Amino acid sequence: MTFSVPRNALIVIADGQHATLYRNTAVTGIKIEKAGEISAAGHDGKGAAPVPTDTTPNEFNEASFAKHIANDLYERIHKGGIDALVIIADPQTLGQLRPSLHKEVQSRITGELHKTLTNSSVADIEGILTTAAAA
Repeated sequence: MTFSVPRNALIVIADGQHATLYRNTAVTGIKIEKAGEISAAGHDGKGAAPVPTDTTPNEFNEASFAKHIANDLYERIHKGGIDALVIIADPQTLGQLRPSLHKEVQSRITGELHKTLTNSSVADIEGILTTAAAA
């Protein structure tokens, strides 16, 4: 998959408990601004994919939250405004998220990175996105 961050792309930075959303506002290049959050707070775990019986409660919660992110992205696409999507998540979350993404969400993904960036600064995220897009 080629990696690109077009203007107005939605960038999702996620881990097993939290996701921050950014938009690329630059006409050329990358300049991101915070566009929202997806939180596990208030998420009841309903609709989670089946998990093996030897799964720990923490693993179940993370898998459930990945499904919650996937559902949220699907709803956002149907409301309009997402033509391009970049997903950055720690390897475990990304692995749990991928099979939960609807085909309509998958078709908008222009880049994907398995990195933990949830506590990174905007400048650091912009740098990583710029490097990935140039590779």
